[in-house]
Amino acid sequence: MSEKKKIKINADSEEEKNNTEAKGVIQEDKETSKITEEKSDDLAAEDAIRVLEEKIKTTEEEAKETYDRFLRVSAEFENYKKRSAREMEDFRKFANQSLLKEMLSVVDNLELAINSANANPKSDSSLKEGLDLTHKEIMRVFDRFNVKPIESKGKSFDPTYHEGVMQEETEEYPENTVINEMQKGYLIHDRLLRPAMVVVAKPKTNSSDSGTTKKETKK
Repeated sequence: MSEKKKIKINADSEEEKNNTEAKGVIQEDKETSKITEEKSDDLAAEDAIRVLEEKIKTTEEEAKETYDRFLRVSAEFENYKKRSAREMEDFRKFANQSLLKEMLSVVDNLELAINSANANPKSDSSLKEGLDLTHKEIMRVFDRFNVKPIESKGKSFDPTYHEGVMQEETEEYPENTVINEMQKGYLIHDRLLRPAMVVVAKPKTNSSDSGTTKKETKK
């Protein structure tokens, strides 16, 4: 009887031991599963953070590119406004340039007529007065459109404003000085409307030197 009890007790102990081991394995599996789940959650969170960071970086780059484009467009628009304003100003200033240039020949003829009338003492005074009034009226129109004659006589020759038609030997003026005007030049605002046709001074050659040179050449 005691032997059966002993076997039963041993069997119970073995079963209890097995149950305890099974409970330990289950507990260990639960803890392992829990750790695995926590690791999975951590990895998922890291992936989500990484995705968000990439989206933020992409969004920032797109925002920067958009802002740069905005700055370029703004600068181009400002340049366009300035260019348009300059073009409109130039158009306003020089719109009548062709017409005013054509009128210069009328002024030239008027001045020739006035000079001729003044040189002739027998000229009709009323005719001279009419010529003067017409000339003054045209010059008043020129002044309103900022057309000014170029002062050339006594100035140094400047190819920007002068067109040299001949040279004249003289001792009264330095070399390359305008000594006479064949035709007046004009400016419209700061732009050349017509160059002045001028006579330019050059040094007077010594006739005795030239004669000596010729004799020496003959030898």
